Amino acid sequence: MTGVPREALERRLLILAPVGKDAALIESMLRSESVECATCADLTGLLQELERGAAAMLVAEEALTDGDARLPSFLARQPAWSDIPILLMTRPGADSAYVERAGNFLGNVTLLERPIRVVALFSAIRSALRARARQYQTRAYLLERELADNRKDEFLATLAHELRNPLAPIRNWVNVLRLTRSDERGSHIWDMMDRQVSHMVRLVDDLMELSRITRGKIDLRIEAVELAPVIAAAVEASRPLIEGARHTLTVDVPDEPIVVTADAVRLAQIVSNLLNNAAKYTDAGGSITLSVRVDGPHAAIAVRDTGSGISADALPRVFDMFVQEDHRPKGGLGIGLTLVRSLVEMHGGRVEARSDGPGKGSEFVVRLPLSASAPVEAEQGILPLRKPRRMARVLVVDDNEDAAESLGALLRMMGADVQVAQDGWTALEIFDAFNPAAVFLDLGMPDMDGFEVAHQIRSRPNAKDTVLIALTGWSQERDKRRTAEAGFDRHLAKPADLETLQSVLTSLAS
Repeated sequence: MTGVPREALERRLLILAPVGKDAALIESMLRSESVECATCADLTGLLQELERGAAAMLVAEEALTDGDARLPSFLARQPAWSDIPILLMTRPGADSAYVERAGNFLGNVTLLERPIRVVALFSAIRSALRARARQYQTRAYLLERELADNRKDEFLATLAHELRNPLAPIRNWVNVLRLTRSDERGSHIWDMMDRQVSHMVRLVDDLMELSRITRGKIDLRIEAVELAPVIAAAVEASRPLIEGARHTLTVDVPDEPIVVTADAVRLAQIVSNLLNNAAKYTDAGGSITLSVRVDGPHAAIAVRDTGSGISADALPRVFDMFVQEDHRPKGGLGIGLTLVRSLVEMHGGRVEARSDGPGKGSEFVVRLPLSASAPVEAEQGILPLRKPRRMARVLVVDDNEDAAESLGALLRMMGADVQVAQDGWTALEIFDAFNPAAVFLDLGMPDMDGFEVAHQIRSRPNAKDTVLIALTGWSQERDKRRTAEAGFDRHLAKPADLETLQSVLTSLAS
């Protein structure tokens, strides 16, 4: 049957009945009923045909030897979707020790005691073939889901890469400005911009784990967190949407510190999502109130609005995926409140929605357990610039001019002697003349990509001690493994933060 399509092989009934004329007779009757079948001479032949593909097997009891583990071993290796039907023709009485154990070690077994009526045999065979067809449908569905998941992952990886690239020069120039503008007002602005870039980077990271978000498997960075700075960060993130709709926002946070055990960024995301939801579903010029209070052993964060409200029927479903009230203005994907609930529950808290009905506004209340620990100190702006003991020569290679020039300018301010190249060939020419201690190398360049540039550099006798740093928008674990295998010393995801760049230069100088 060389060259037979896999689909045809998988429709076959395999017959193993080596004694007498059972096999030939059964095969003849089945072919007259248009049932594809194949007769096997022995167990070895049966196993070979099973490897090629089959829908079910019809086996005589005497063809199987007690203690022969080959068939059970094959069946144990079946994929999760597969449970191939076995029709076992037994001797009269069907009471041998082997038959009694068959269901335990062979799995999906139907016992057919001989002599078998033809109509009963055909009925059992058709049932087995139909059951196998459903298994193949399950396999097709799982393969389709796997393909869709792979496409989604590739799309999200590409999207994250494309978002990281413009964030890199933004962060670089913000850090340059932070280091050159020391007045109090300017420092506040640059700190705010860097926090927002960091927040965007964290959200871009979420794109890579969207399936984990829907399964509630985000990794939380849990610590004791004071709520006031978290609330301030959430308000700052949502302010453009609130002010754009001309809403009045009132924030009521007590002077006494309220500390919870939480991931500060995720907690800010929760509050920001609730504020955005309130702004979206409140008519222009409405009012939004954000309040924080202690409620027994919990901290209660409430967001109340004067918006379109929620009907009693919709309240139980408001946190479900893609649910939006029909009478509310359409906007977004309808996943914001679903993420709020998932994140709150991951923190050991709960969230509830309240409303007196359509047109009467709504309120969302998040309750989180209070923490007895002291809050972790939040980062206070830029870390002090650490000048290396001696100037390190650094080569920056990136085909994105903004990214290359901004990183070069920042590294110069940090005390490095920097050269910049925007393609692989130029980078190699500069490397030979400049002999840098480190190379920050983008991967996705045209003509000669970063991997080839790294290979060319590593082949040079004067590059033994050169530190190669992949600075790229590709940041999945497989990307990190690939750069390590290609000879890179470090893998940094764009946009690199200032502390990481400082540590690199300090290590080079020391």
